[in-house]
Amino acid sequence: MIANWMVKLTEPFRRSMRNKLILSMILLAVVPIVAITALAAENNRRSMEAEVISTNLSNMKWTGIYLGEQFSQLNNLIYTVLISPHLSDYLAYADEASLSNQFAAQKNIIDTLMNLFYSAGNHVIGVELYLKESNKLFTINASQSDIESPAEIPALYKMLFDQNKDFMIRSDGSDDSKFQLIRSINRFENQEKLGGISLEIRWGVLDQTLNLLGRGNEHTVFIAGPNGEILYQPWGEPPSKETLARVAGTGEEQGYFRGEREYVFYNTIDPVGLKLITVIPNSFINQSALSTMKFGLIVGAISVLVAILMAVIMALRLATPIVRLARSIQGFGLMKDREVQLSTRVDEIGFLETKLYQMSHRIREHIKTEYIISLEKKSAELKALQAQINPHFLQNTLQMIGSMLFKSNPSESYEVIRSLSEMFRYIIREPDDLAPLKAELVHLNNYMQIQKQRFASRLTYTTQIDEEALASLIPKLTLQPIVENAFFHGLELKSGPWLLEVTVTREDNDVIIRIRDNGIGIEESKLDEIHGQLGLKSGGLTVIGDRIGLHNVASRIHMHFGNTYGISIQSQPGLGTTVIATIPLKGESQSND
Repeated sequence: MIANWMVKLTEPFRRSMRNKLILSMILLAVVPIVAITALAAENNRRSMEAEVISTNLSNMKWTGIYLGEQFSQLNNLIYTVLISPHLSDYLAYADEASLSNQFAAQKNIIDTLMNLFYSAGNHVIGVELYLKESNKLFTINASQSDIESPAEIPALYKMLFDQNKDFMIRSDGSDDSKFQLIRSINRFENQEKLGGISLEIRWGVLDQTLNLLGRGNEHTVFIAGPNGEILYQPWGEPPSKETLARVAGTGEEQGYFRGEREYVFYNTIDPVGLKLITVIPNSFINQSALSTMKFGLIVGAISVLVAILMAVIMALRLATPIVRLARSIQGFGLMKDREVQLSTRVDEIGFLETKLYQMSHRIREHIKTEYIISLEKKSAELKALQAQINPHFLQNTLQMIGSMLFKSNPSESYEVIRSLSEMFRYIIREPDDLAPLKAELVHLNNYMQIQKQRFASRLTYTTQIDEEALASLIPKLTLQPIVENAFFHGLELKSGPWLLEVTVTREDNDVIIRIRDNGIGIEESKLDEIHGQLGLKSGGLTVIGDRIGLHNVASRIHMHFGNTYGISIQSQPGLGTTVIATIPLKGESQSND
């Protein structure tokens, strides 16, 4: 049943290219609009997210600074007591003074604490001073001014002493609207804890500063202790345990993290070490994206209707000439192919597909044939180049070895034989067409070892190599043909001393190989002709006498690394010639099948 309905629904599109084209055009018009609408909503959400993150990080930074200044001001109130001469005198002489002097000293302490209490403002609701040695607790608030000797150290100060802290903030467990700011009194010489001072402060003193963070309907703002416990939460829903645990684990002074349902911003309040936290739910950011989505759906629906109308018109206009083409191509035939792939479509496109496949099959066979011929030709060129060695050079070398066996010591003869052996090993046994530059230079040095033995009185050979370029790849037998040409065309025709220099340098991502001789040089007209040959991208194997032509070397570099690399020549008649080969730094073959 379902299969029959599917056949009936798809039949109009299977048989008619017009219907297929109409459906395709509608999809092409509608899908981008839907995608753009969704993308616009997502981009708006991301922009809103970035703005919220940036704004809250800035607000958290400045709010943290202002809160730090407020806590510093409260600290300064305590410092006025710590630096008071009355406190210093009391600590120094309390046990030695007479009762009248002790009474006067205690009264001075009370007066100092009273001055602090009334000068601190309405948010400071109590002041306490505890001295451990004399076991005296001074208490000042709106309802009492008292001195007592407690039976044991008060819990607040005992915690300060046990934990050996100089500073502590504790939230009043019985009243969440206030907290205590405690600072120890230390002996100057050894920092021994002599007692402590505490201020009882309303959290409301910080509300005006916390308002800088804004009061979103769903925002949560709170101040947490070093362990992540909530000390004060002016507004918002209580955060989850997971959020508090992550807050406690944050080591940075400022930052944010994203939970499953909210963004959490935090900032450390200096100098008290508390953390200021703002929690913003994801819904706050998603609301703007939803509004954009609603607007986009309205615009998208209108655009879809217009797109459908335009698609139908364009499909009909496009389909008509294709149908005419399908009818006209019926008279077009090619030679039959035994392996023609028939199209599974039964409309005009299917007919065109079958015919065009026949054409492409024939063209592909032709390209394949041409490619095989070209590949075999190129392989023959490379094999010929790999097998190539100057017979005159070999003959002269063997004659020189024979002469050395009678005239020179065995070690010199052995060095020449070893160099010749290594040359043949490199040419015959290395299968790859590309070789490391280091191996190519070793092969060249073996060649020059033989040449220096032949022309010891005239030839000077020097090298200057950048070690970082030695791993770069170069076509095999690139450098020896260049040097061989330098001897044949430049040095052998020059009287006097011969000089051959090989330098390898790096320039950006390229390796530059310069081979310079002080031979007879090249005339300008001949140099132009050689430059024209070196510019060829490909060509047959050119042999001049018994030597490989330079443009064959250039052609191989072009084939492996592209036309930006190759060979160039600089020369002046009578002054010598410099051949410059350029290859990529640590390059690999870029030739294509």
